[in-house]
Amino acid sequence: MAPSAASGGSSLPSGFAVFTTFPDLLFIFEFVFGGLVWILIASSHVPIPLIQGWVMFTSVSCFIATTLLLFLDLIGAHGSRTSWITLDAAYHCIASLFYFGASVLEALAAIQLQVGFTYKYYHENIAAVVFSFVVTLLYVVHAVFSLIRWKSS
Repeated sequence: MAPSAASGGSSLPSGFAVFTTFPDLLFIFEFVFGGLVWILIASSHVPIPLIQGWVMFTSVSCFIATTLLLFLDLIGAHGSRTSWITLDAAYHCIASLFYFGASVLEALAAIQLQVGFTYKYYHENIAAVVFSFVVTLLYVVHAVFSLIRWKSS
């Protein structure tokens, strides 16, 4: 098992190799679509402020953490240590759960907006729901492949 870990098959990439390996390539899409969710939630009107607060917390904190992890991977701060592989897998699992909860709550808020609000607010919330579920899917896929990498390390 040690030779496969030393060969680079189960280690984190560094530098611009982050943009060429599959699960780490998803950082870019998580960054872009997570930013879109953040913008759409910030501009939307939600009848229950607690829901909007949780969705904003999730989108902002995951956006910042994803940006930080991407930057640390680019500069090679992990030094090919297995603890960073564990951190990567744990972060993406937690982010998947948080985003799934936020997506469900945002969908609930959008359903409540269907009656009594203008279509502009309703469409903003529908777009936020769609992008939130897209980001959830991205985090889940990244978590699955990070767990596979973690298991093989």
